[in-house]
Parts: sequence; structure tokens; C-alpha cells
Amino acid sequence: MKLATRFAIAAAIAVALAGPASAQTNLNMSVWIATQAPFVQNGMLVWAKQVEEATGGRVKTRLLPKAVTTAFQHYDAVKDGLADVTFVIHGYTPGRFTLTKVAEMPFLGDHAVATSVAYNRVYEQRFAKANEHQGVKLLSLFTIGPGEIFMARKPVAKLADLAGMKFRTGGGIVNDIATALGVTGLMKPPTEVFEILNSGVADGVFFARESILTFKLAPLIKHTTLVPGGLYNTSFALIMNEAKWNGLPAADQQAVTRVSGENFARIAGRSFEDSDQKGLAQLREAGSAIITASPAFVQELDKSTAPVVDAWVKEAAAKGYDGRAALAALRAEVKKVDVR
Repeated sequence: MKLATRFAIAAAIAVALAGPASAQTNLNMSVWIATQAPFVQNGMLVWAKQVEEATGGRVKTRLLPKAVTTAFQHYDAVKDGLADVTFVIHGYTPGRFTLTKVAEMPFLGDHAVATSVAYNRVYEQRFAKANEHQGVKLLSLFTIGPGEIFMARKPVAKLADLAGMKFRTGGGIVNDIATALGVTGLMKPPTEVFEILNSGVADGVFFARESILTFKLAPLIKHTTLVPGGLYNTSFALIMNEAKWNGLPAADQQAVTRVSGENFARIAGRSFEDSDQKGLAQLREAGSAIITASPAFVQELDKSTAPVVDAWVKEAAAKGYDGRAALAALRAEVKKVDVR
């Protein structure tokens, strides 16, 4: 046998022995906010880099320059293979998720790191078996910062100030909260908020401070009411296409798992907290009148939103879960998380 032939055979055997472990997987990441948005740069792409490092370069992620579909359709886009990885807001697909609403309740906490990490822990402990994320691989759960009240023209210092107002809402529990507060909710994607505030279609928006930065809203917000603990929160998930996940070697699945879960919840929370601070700074620079809800106003909000919590507890019970105990556990866990 010729020497060249021997070398060729030896090389072929080496490749065969290396098998799937040496194969490279490329993930297409689609995001429905601007690719330069703080959370994409300081959250999603940080995770992508950690995945590449954890897998020794075998799993690489490419951020698509344009979203494959709308914000409301990204869950199905990943489920159907139009993209491999994305982050989603559970409230954008009404009727699909119930137990994730535990992270959308009023007065959870003031720090996105704490609420994100605590949410990831409590959901995994109490609700994972419900398998709500069918058709995709759930990698992590997290929240944004506390939901506040932002007004284009009029201040809000008491419950009566909200009566008859039109607010952009994002789906999920915040829609129910808007109704409970006497507000007309307009479910619109966040990318349309600037337009509807500027045109007067909406009087205000329930948002996290981070969103002021992400969607460049500071010039439009004349009055800001900060709610201790948050009027509501928002439940997010990091997800991957199931077939893509199943195609990863076990070692790479383990590596991706290590940098997802609580690790990513902390990354996401940190990104949102940083943007919360910058968003609030922008509001101050733009001259927004910023107040903190008084104890009397908080009491009004708590009383008005209590039926929303009760209704969700019944929803959870219908699925065989103790929602009130889970919510209590989440609030307790928030206080335990080291936010440093």
C-alpha cells in the first residue's frame, strides 16, 4: 500500500473516531428588538459567547441582522425552525402559559437580578413538570425590572388619576392589572410605543425603566410614578429550537445548560438593572417629573390588584398547582438573592 494511501486512510479513521464531538453547530439567533439594544448586546450576545467558550467553539451563534417575524410570533418561529434561539415574553402569546404568570405579579421586588434568579429557581422547583414550553427547549427564565407608570401629559399620584386613561400594555397579567385600575389597555408591540404616545393615541405606558432607554422614550415622558416593588413584572424565557437542541452531543448540551438557567437569569437581570439606571437618568435629563408612589397610593394599588392575583391562583389550581404558595415562595426567594 502506498504511503499516501495509508495517510488518507489514517486521516479518515481519525475523523470517524472524532465523531459528533468535533462537529460544529451554528445557531441562528433572532431578536425582535434592535440588535444594538442593551439587552441584546449585554445579555443575549454575552450568553452566546459563553456558549461558544463552554463548548470549546463547537457551538457558535450568529445574530441575524433582522428579526424573522414580529415580537408576538417569536415563540412559534423558534418552534418551527425559522430561528434557532430567541428570547420571548410569555404574555405575548395569550392563553399558552399560565404558571409563568407567577413572575408578573405586583410588588415582587425592585431588582431585576433578584427577581430573575428567584423566578428561575422557583419555577424550576415548582412548575417544571407542567411542561408549559412544549415544542421548544427552555433554557432560562428571567424578568425585567419593576413595572412603573409613565405618562405623556398628566401626573399620576392616586388611583383616581388613572380612571379613563388609555395605556399601552404588553400582554399577560399587566392587561388584567390595567383593567383592575380602570385603565383601557392597548396591546401593542413595544416598538410602537413611541408613536402611540407621541400621537396621543395612548396617555401612558406601563413599562420598566429599562424600556425608556431601549425605545428612546424619555423626550415623551412628562410624568413618572415609581411603584415600590413594581406595579407588575414581565416573564421572559430564553428558548432554543427543539430539533437543534436534540442534535447537540450530550457534552455540548451539558455545557449549554451550565451557562443558561440561573447563570443567564443573572446576566439578564444585570443587563436590565444597568439599563434601568440609565433610563431613569435619561428621564431626569429630559425633565420628567419623577415621584414615588405614596404609601396610600400603594395601598390603593394593592387592593385593586388583589383580585387579579386571586384569579391567577384559581387558574394555577385548575392545573393542579398551589399558586399562592408559589408566589409566597418567589417573594421569599427574591429577598435571599445576592444582587451583587
